[in-house]
Amino acid sequence: MTNPIYGRCLCGAVEYEILCKPVFSANCHCRDCQRSSGGAYAPVMLVKKDMVKIQGEIKFHDVKADSGLVNSRGFCPECGSQLFEKLESMPHFVTIKAGTLDQPELFEPKLDFYTSSAQPWDFMNPDLPKARREPELS
Repeated sequence: MTNPIYGRCLCGAVEYEILCKPVFSANCHCRDCQRSSGGAYAPVMLVKKDMVKIQGEIKFHDVKADSGLVNSRGFCPECGSQLFEKLESMPHFVTIKAGTLDQPELFEPKLDFYTSSAQPWDFMNPDLPKARREPELS
């Protein structure tokens, strides 16, 4: 994946620039991601928080995760596009929703996780490794 990586919300009121390679790229199949995305999963990239430059206002909505910790989903207050997520369990990182990239073809998922919550109508890439819960990142 080349750097920098650019993205934005649907209306363009929020734009961002990623200045590093993602630490982790995967498809999350947890129920929170299903509900918030309206789809089978959320394609996400984990990046160092200080390596993301954001222009525009972001509104956050807090959700209690399965772990009992808080996940804060960041979205554009104008168009509602979900762009980011801050995880209490990883305060130095932020997730980026891959569908908001200017070049979404740059997203390369390495894993399907929370597959224990995957829907029966969700056809997952058989070539990707699977994790029933959240993966351990070292």
